[in-house]
Amino acid sequence: MALLEAKPEKITVIDDLSASYIWNLPRDPRVSFVVASILDEEALKRCFADKPDYVFHLAAHFANQNSVDHPETDLLVNGLGTLKVLQYSNLTGVERFFFASSGCSVYGSEAPLPLKEDYVSVHLDTPYQITKLLGELYCNYFRDYYGLPVAIGRFFNVYGPREVPGRYRNVIPNFLWWAIHKEPLPITGTGEETRDFTYVGDIVDGVLRMEVMPAALGEAINLASETETRVIDLANWINDITGNDAGTTFYCRRDWDKIIRRRASIEKARRLIGYDPKTSIREGLMETFRWFRDNWTDIEESAEF
Repeated sequence: MALLEAKPEKITVIDDLSASYIWNLPRDPRVSFVVASILDEEALKRCFADKPDYVFHLAAHFANQNSVDHPETDLLVNGLGTLKVLQYSNLTGVERFFFASSGCSVYGSEAPLPLKEDYVSVHLDTPYQITKLLGELYCNYFRDYYGLPVAIGRFFNVYGPREVPGRYRNVIPNFLWWAIHKEPLPITGTGEETRDFTYVGDIVDGVLRMEVMPAALGEAINLASETETRVIDLANWINDITGNDAGTTFYCRRDWDKIIRRRASIEKARRLIGYDPKTSIREGLMETFRWFRDNWTDIEESAEF
């Protein structure tokens, strides 16, 4: 929707719908939708035939547990798929290539807080974390060798409207699903673990800034809320918002989940692109809950557990 507000002549979306749904796309004659994987050469040729000015590479085999369960698919999509999109972007001479990386991945579990862009770990815990760092390395290679104008945004725990709950999905849509169904919210760990939950509207603002501002060229930049939120507080707020009296239940932390705390520094984002997240976690949760209520029929039909 934010791209449409910029009044482009055409937006081409390629998505295999493995993690989204057709009803989630805006209906507009300027939007051309190609149902395909980024591994599909013929589909990529169609998408790049009009020589796009800007490329937003958001496609990914998502979720840490998903990558642990399916490491080869993770490598194909996040590794080879990213390489293919970079190649076509370079061949068609795009003005800017944006890559969605993950600040919850590339810093590893031992990085000092707040997380700053000059610290990257090579001791990572899941295939997803590894392939997100791989994507950054490919971007750097294409910038250094070919001169491709690349910008890398490191996302932190993005949440908000249009994310459907389900297996491998993020904690907030799943918590909302279980709370609406009056079930206890499952917490893996003690609940004292923290994350830097960032509202999708703030992420979109940061991405658009990185795609057009000269200062972002060749940079990796954290896009986050800069606020540390305990998981137990998140669960309690969602139960309160939804009127769920079932409370919470606790399970052992997953073997790969070694990250206890997350809080990003966004000093670089403020300085280079004027990034200033506006939405508090409580406000973002209310907006997300409203979207759930307004789209409940579609969500119920689409959620997969």
